[in-house]
Amino acid sequence: MCQLLGMNCNVPTDICFSFTGFRQRGGGTDHHSDGWGIAFFEGRGVRMFLDPAPSAQSQIAELVRSYPIKSLNVVAHIRKSTLGPTSLENTHPFMREMWGRYWIFAHNGHLPQFRPDLDGSFTPVGNTDSELIFCWYMQELKHKFGATPPTREALFEAVHALTMLLAPTGIFNFLLSNGSCLFAHCSTELAYIIRRAPFCQAHLTDEDVTVDFAQVTTPNDRVAVIATQPLTDNERWETMAPGTLWQFHEGEPVANRATAASPYKSMAECG
Repeated sequence: MCQLLGMNCNVPTDICFSFTGFRQRGGGTDHHSDGWGIAFFEGRGVRMFLDPAPSAQSQIAELVRSYPIKSLNVVAHIRKSTLGPTSLENTHPFMREMWGRYWIFAHNGHLPQFRPDLDGSFTPVGNTDSELIFCWYMQELKHKFGATPPTREALFEAVHALTMLLAPTGIFNFLLSNGSCLFAHCSTELAYIIRRAPFCQAHLTDEDVTVDFAQVTTPNDRVAVIATQPLTDNERWETMAPGTLWQFHEGEPVANRATAASPYKSMAECG
């Protein structure tokens, strides 16, 4: 299965440490080698890097790892293809504009029976079910709220209602952000950690790298990191229950609600 990584903070923060370990899962410590991508929200803009090459060997990934881009919301993805060839247009995350904001989506899973009717307002460029799902979400949210952006609370309710329709039909782990907050749906596997004062040292699982966060943060910083599997081996990560939707804002979970756990345990069962 693909690998997801998200970050939501109360102050602009770089993701260099987490990404250093995460990128190794794309052909280094794991076999996910069908491309990778990362998107950083900066104000109302988005800085995005995509590469259909394995992240562990990607020169673009090395640039991202060494370049401290600071952001309030980050979404990253390492692909293990199930539908659609390995190509740039099929590389996550995907981006669309709505209500004067960019939206970013990355998906880990497979919904083999999902065949929605699209009205043309949001159209896939590639041929993954993930981009199709994203376009459908954007379309349905636009239908519900029209030209008026909803409150964060109303948006959570709407995303939850849409997720309830799809969650029982396949494997559906995803990250979705509009730059203000970050949604995370655990269908089979996701975990998160909240880093806040007092900060301590953290050691990566996929690389022998340690950072002392007390040396690079302020006492007011708060950072939520979400990943398919924990990225460090000396911190306590919280495992999300399968079949739950979460909303993160300013570096902490502000809402969560049950959806439906996947009826499948593996991608092979999904067909």
